[in-house]
Amino acid sequence: MEKSKYSKVYRIIHWMIAISFLLLLLTILLRMTWLNKSGIAAIIQEYLSGTDQVLSQQQMIALAKKIREPMWNWHIYIGFLLVGLFTIRLILAASGKMKFQNPLTVKLTAKEKFQKWTYLIFYTCVIISLVTGILMEAGPGELKKSMEGIHAFGIYYLTAYIGIHIAGILIAEFTSQKGIISEIISGPEIEE
Repeated sequence: MEKSKYSKVYRIIHWMIAISFLLLLLTILLRMTWLNKSGIAAIIQEYLSGTDQVLSQQQMIALAKKIREPMWNWHIYIGFLLVGLFTIRLILAASGKMKFQNPLTVKLTAKEKFQKWTYLIFYTCVIISLVTGILMEAGPGELKKSMEGIHAFGIYYLTAYIGIHIAGILIAEFTSQKGIISEIISGPEIEE
């Protein structure tokens, strides 16, 4: 049996993190589009225009926030799950049970350095997002507004990273690392 460069633990953590990122991205996109507070308030306004009920714009925005609150709570829960997954990932890397992407290794090609720097920058951005998210939820109230701006930056690096990651995987799969996709999903092929 061929030894995989992706252990079962690595693959499980990888996919749990990937699914968490996609779910976080979904909650962000929903909040920015269909569940946008102004859009929901406009729907409420349109509905109320045919009745004898009246709400101020501020009341409609408050109601819109209430409507989307359960969805946004999922963003928070998934964020805390991601804190746990990244903590496990970092502990496993520190203990040598999972590889660490070191871009300063001397004998790397330019491509390998680019890959490792991309991972390192991505992990740094994720840690910043996780810390700012925790501070927004559980930190002092006066920090919330300043943390929101930093935390909101996450949508840009996350979508950029997902694009770079998928492009890199496809390039690797169709050039020098055939089978990389199936190996990260199910482990190495067993030759009979």
